[in-house]
Amino acid sequence: MTWPAILSRRVRGFRIVDLLALAILLVLAFGVYALKTLAGAQSADAADVQRQIVQEDRRVRLLRAEIAHLDDPSRIERLSTQYLGMAPVDPKRDASPDALALIAAGGSKP
Repeated sequence: MTWPAILSRRVRGFRIVDLLALAILLVLAFGVYALKTLAGAQSADAADVQRQIVQEDRRVRLLRAEIAHLDDPSRIERLSTQYLGMAPVDPKRDASPDALALIAAGGSKP
């Protein structure tokens, strides 16, 4: 049989070429539907990830602000004075680098 004879052959009143075209059309339609559904799901996942990124960014900014508050020198000075009894060094007790060897040896400050 030749190709034109095969393609013009009829099955229940339809030509084979028409049935093949219908089958290809249905496969393409379902394929496009499946790809569109998959793309929509991925778009929803991307939006969810973007929301998570925004939330994490807010948390990072909040934590940085908290660190800045906790590292404030005046706060640390106040807490060390209040809880540890620490105070700034008296300028009379300040030693020069040359006097450190003498102090380490057990002598007094010159």
